[in-house]
Amino acid sequence: MLAGLLPAIVQADTLAVTNAKIYTSTDQGVLTNASVIIEDGKIIQVNPEVVTADTIIDAKGGILTPGFIGAMNSLGLVEVSQEKMTRDTNDKAADMTFDPSLAFNPKSVAIPFARKGGITRNIVAPGGGETIFSGQTIEVTLTGDWDSVIATEQALFVSLGAKHDGSRIIGMQNLINKLDERQKALTKAKSKKSDKDAAKDPTKEELIINAVLSGDKPLIAYADRGSDILQLIKLKQRFNIDLVLLEAADAITLADEIAKAGIPVVMDALRNLPESFDSLHNSLDNAGKLSKAGVKVVLATPGDAHGNYALRYSAGNAVANGMDYQEAMASITSNVADTFHLDAGRIAVGMPADIVLWSGDPFEYSSHIEKMWIGGEEQSTESRQDVLRDRYMTKSSMPQAYTK
Repeated sequence: MLAGLLPAIVQADTLAVTNAKIYTSTDQGVLTNASVIIEDGKIIQVNPEVVTADTIIDAKGGILTPGFIGAMNSLGLVEVSQEKMTRDTNDKAADMTFDPSLAFNPKSVAIPFARKGGITRNIVAPGGGETIFSGQTIEVTLTGDWDSVIATEQALFVSLGAKHDGSRIIGMQNLINKLDERQKALTKAKSKKSDKDAAKDPTKEELIINAVLSGDKPLIAYADRGSDILQLIKLKQRFNIDLVLLEAADAITLADEIAKAGIPVVMDALRNLPESFDSLHNSLDNAGKLSKAGVKVVLATPGDAHGNYALRYSAGNAVANGMDYQEAMASITSNVADTFHLDAGRIAVGMPADIVLWSGDPFEYSSHIEKMWIGGEEQSTESRQDVLRDRYMTKSSMPQAYTK
């Protein structure tokens, strides 16, 4: 009788998903009628000959993918875009030390909605202030738990290009000067260790630039026009930095140079019209053309807190406009992980068990998530939108406002 009163606390040590079509986002490619076994939050076997696990889930031919990774958006920093009091993306005083982790809200209603789109991790980007230095990115999981922030001060984000007042020259010049001055200071400090200046503790900004110059911290540069992109390619060659281009509408005109320089491009595949004189080459087929030219492409919904849900549709549109399907899958999984140096984005032994089981093609509108795990823990895919739908669809003899 006592045993019957105790809560059920027995948990499976290992879990297997069998009979699935697995998009690994690795050199293994796509595996059919395959299995994955996870334990303690990690993938411990991929397609073993014999499946042994405490819990076995038959995918019945469903598609299993790595969890998708959103990038360069404001998820967790914005609740209602048109309400200033709910936006923490920007501030006039923001500089390169601007840290989104200090305001990231894992309980944001936008996070469960993003999970419904298969997103398990995200790179949150700051919106910045009045200088070219917008701040630094952070990496988060989409569990909704208070400890969702995995890494802070991950990459330095700069915004370049056309200005409503003044010249684009000042922004590019400022970036070049910052890198140049810091490189000279580091060289001087190495050669004169007894110098008083060398003994001074570096400022926070100097440490950030030091990390960019050493290659430990990527520099993410927003730029659309080809002339700005060309200057950035020269900047990478001169300082040997880990450069990432963001948006880069004119990248298609410099595809060979970007591929040769090994610079990834984070872009919105749905930009199909010129938004300014800087983005005259926006086109739906840019992602496919860049990928075919050898550029590592990351598809994203930059700057948006609520659009992450649609990331998989963005990938589907890229495929419809010429991008190889597996390249599109990589562009929202392994390419994001490689570009931002994440331990995620692949179904491989030793990787975190961030995986999603789909009812069908994840890039297809009519498909939905059957099950999702982050770090081996099954996640809910219920969003506020679902709750509201159920509330207002519930039949009641009372007025609708009484329905909970």
